[in-house]
Amino acid sequence: QVQLVESGGGLVQPGGSLRLSCAASGSIFRIISMGWYRQAPGKQRELVASIITGSSTTNYVDSVKGRFTISRDNAKNTVYLQMNSLKSEDTAVYYCNGDPPLASAWGKGTLVTVSS
Repeated sequence: QVQLVESGGGLVQPGGSLRLSCAASGSIFRIISMGWYRQAPGKQRELVASIITGSSTTNYVDSVKGRFTISRDNAKNTVYLQMNSLKSEDTAVYYCNGDPPLASAWGKGTLVTVSS
């Protein structure tokens, strides 16, 4: 079983940056691909970035390509999401989970609000 705790969200102006962190407990973390998801008000949760276990291969949804960077530190059981050039449409609750997600592993997420 894996438990995930997201942090690093907050209020930021358009064009600003934030770095999200996801601390994972459980040894399974090191053998699964990980993803960052987000859910905006009134919308379905979507996968925005993923990183393949055992490699540096990453994937991004088109709307964040060139602005977001996902990385992982297996020694620290942590996944990061560096978000630059933030836009109002990036406002959402951000979650990490496996890719594909583990139904029992969803955390509380961290709220990112992009507003002037």
